Amino acid sequence: MKNLLLIMILFVSLSAGAQIVRDKSGIKSGEVEQNGTFRDKSGIKSGSIDDNGAVRDRSGIKTGSYENGVFRDKSGIKIGSIDNTGTVRDKSGIKIGSIDNDGAVRDKSGIKIGTAEGISKERAAAKFFFFEL
Repeated sequence: MKNLLLIMILFVSLSAGAQIVRDKSGIKSGEVEQNGTFRDKSGIKSGSIDDNGAVRDRSGIKTGSYENGVFRDKSGIKIGSIDNTGTVRDKSGIKIGSIDNDGAVRDKSGIKIGTAEGISKERAAAKFFFFEL
């Protein structure tokens, strides 16, 4: 009984602060921890974006970066951007989606494709539009 209680406390403490990512149907597809670690719906680490903007895959290998509204691939080539209103654009400047203030993620036609409530717009854009996190 004591061990079960200890495991439950550990699980709650590890889960604290994680924000849920949902698909267009509202089903949990993953979560993002406060430190920028992304986890899939099973809780397995799927990647990360650290506070310095480095984007890493599940193995910790740098796959890109984010800085000042611009997303870059691992070679440093611009792959897209997000502005302060949440509009997401591809490398050519064409709108490919948006992130609303309430965390709703929309495609270029305005159709909701998921939610990332409580997650920064930059991390949400990275997850939904640019990187496999």
